[in-house]
Amino acid sequence: MNTRFRNSVRYWRTPLLPGADMVTAEYLDHEFAPHWHDAYTIPVIEAGAEMYDYRGSLHVAETGTVPVINPGELHTGSRATEDGWRYRVGYVPVDFVQRLADDIAGRPQPLPWFPAETIRDPDLARRVLRAHRLLEAGGDPRGGHPPGGDPRGGDPLAAEAALIDAISTLIVRHASTDPQPARLAADNPRIETMKARLTADLAEPLTLTELAQAVDLSAFHAARLFTRATGLAPHAWRNQVRLQRALGPLRAGVSVAEVAAASGFTDQSHFTRHFRRMFGVPPGRWQSP
Repeated sequence: MNTRFRNSVRYWRTPLLPGADMVTAEYLDHEFAPHWHDAYTIPVIEAGAEMYDYRGSLHVAETGTVPVINPGELHTGSRATEDGWRYRVGYVPVDFVQRLADDIAGRPQPLPWFPAETIRDPDLARRVLRAHRLLEAGGDPRGGHPPGGDPRGGDPLAAEAALIDAISTLIVRHASTDPQPARLAADNPRIETMKARLTADLAEPLTLTELAQAVDLSAFHAARLFTRATGLAPHAWRNQVRLQRALGPLRAGVSVAEVAAASGFTDQSHFTRHFRRMFGVPPGRWQSP
């Protein structure tokens, strides 16, 4: 009999992987808006199936698969069946993956890059799942464990070994190198100028007309050019940057209201709504794993 999942998510962190965010979740009907992460998104589907739009194609990740998303790449997420899905995700910092790739090769390597297709490698899925569970169980060298983790604590030596085993296996079996950027189109300088204008002061009110004037285009043509290049309208792209930059202050304990104001959102509820659509949980719950 199929299990019908519910919307339940917990964010947590581990000192064994500094700078990473970890997720243990199940979703029935949550839909992630198009977004990106600055880290590698490395999930394992424990049950059910997730559907996601990535690199221009719709993919389905079923139980026992590892649908990796490369850093900075736009994607979505929703249920692939009416029952939803359950998964574990690690948002693994780029520098950790890069250092591990260098260590494996014994010399500096290009940035590892993973295929757009869902990775169907049962052995890898078992390794990723084991690492995630051991880290969640409390592999904390200070002797603690995350709320909701195994109250018996855990073995940090085993947890870290499992982590390195899982990510190194992923790299060795499935990584290529970061593809070289295509030859810059004539309008690329305009796109970069608009990005710089959008991010110069995230709290500054900015109209589309003002943005277009910075690149000597009409509002219509500026919006069309930017959306075609990035996959998001200028205001949506700017909100993604705001959300990414909000993570650091939230981790540092700054209040949600202060972060919302500093990030340029009109109010806390506006910030919370966008944050939940991207991360699947309100910022207050994300802040206190």
